[in-house]
Amino acid sequence: MQLNTLKPAAGSKRAAKRVGRGIGCGNGKTAGRGHKGQSSRAGGYHKVGFEGGQMPLQRRLPKRGFVSMAKVKGEMAEVRLSELNNLPVDTVDLLVLKQAGVVAAGTLSAKVILSGEITRAMILDGITATKGARAAIEAVGGKFAAQE
Repeated sequence: MQLNTLKPAAGSKRAAKRVGRGIGCGNGKTAGRGHKGQSSRAGGYHKVGFEGGQMPLQRRLPKRGFVSMAKVKGEMAEVRLSELNNLPVDTVDLLVLKQAGVVAAGTLSAKVILSGEITRAMILDGITATKGARAAIEAVGGKFAAQE
């Protein structure tokens, strides 16, 4: 076997369909595009979801729900009770959480959620908490310095 004698397997390559070359080829005249209309013309194009001028389904259906953009952008972070418990300091604010690597550097606010458990008292400054998390922190003697 030599490189200059290599060929594709028999039947694996097929010649391109030549359309619009007369009635005998079976794809003459309209060249397989049907009669008239946008898709029969050169450059004919319509965007995804286009329904021929009828109001598209995605515009007919109502919008539902609410998406917090702060959460989408990553400006707000959730902090677990177990992550707070592992911090070496007793007064916790956003800067402490960033330095410890608990939240990302671009985070603008943090909220403590009830996940895991906390065993020691600490003061939370400028950090919000859910009802359950607040109750758990206050149950072990912790408190919140800044108003939410």
